[in-house]
Amino acid sequence: MTQTVPPPPPPPTSSAGPVRPVPPARRYRNERKPFRLIERNVIIYRRTRMAVLCRFLEPLFHLFSIGFGIGSLIGPVEMYPGTIVAYASFVGPALLASAVMNDAVYDTTIIMFAKLKYAKTYDAVLNTPIMVTDIAIGETIWIMIRTTAYSAVFMAILVALGLVQLHLALLALPAAVLLGFTFAALGMVAASLMRDYDDFEFVQLVVVPLSLLSATLYPLSVYPDWLAVVVAATPLYHGVALIRDIALGHAALDASLGHIAYLLVFGAVALVIARNRLKKMLIK
Repeated sequence: MTQTVPPPPPPPTSSAGPVRPVPPARRYRNERKPFRLIERNVIIYRRTRMAVLCRFLEPLFHLFSIGFGIGSLIGPVEMYPGTIVAYASFVGPALLASAVMNDAVYDTTIIMFAKLKYAKTYDAVLNTPIMVTDIAIGETIWIMIRTTAYSAVFMAILVALGLVQLHLALLALPAAVLLGFTFAALGMVAASLMRDYDDFEFVQLVVVPLSLLSATLYPLSVYPDWLAVVVAATPLYHGVALIRDIALGHAALDASLGHIAYLLVFGAVALVIARNRLKKMLIK
């Protein structure tokens, strides 16, 4: 007598119908990894609104105190031979460039140093699919996003005050974002070299002279020849010159392309160095 094999049981059902198989997990796309880090930064900065507001107000205070205060004593300045502009119009775009540098350097030195050395944020991040390259790119893009917001607000103030025309302000905005990229990369290199918070004083020892001497408050022609050569080699000078020339409608194509190429190459090289430094510190 042959034994019959019972048929397999039917698939489990529920009141809503048969249970469907669980779909496979969606792949974590490589191109989206840096944006996960940006998303984290956005969540953190929602709780620091007053600090963000102060970043908007700092260059505005400088504009009124220096551009209009000291400017009323100085009068118009010769931007280029034969080109005379009001002092407030001259320093306004330069103060924006200086503010972009300060914000990028602060976020990628003090804040990033804390994530590296004390909070160990990046050690935890590396336990996810995010890699060191994603960290470097994500932090750089985050600075560029913030730079866009700050620059747009400050440019709107310059337009409202009649110092810059609207269409020229819109053209100068990408230049400010490019400057933010360059100093974000440089700031990451500095953060990877810092041993403790006291080393931030060395960063300030570089940032403060750059803010004062990079043709921000005076034309390059007033400096001695040797100092003018040194100033013209700094990244902030190229950012100041690029933003000012575009915002005031005096941009020459060859000079602007030279400034853009300088900032792109300088920032790209610094970003590669920062990435290699971070990899050496985090991957052991």
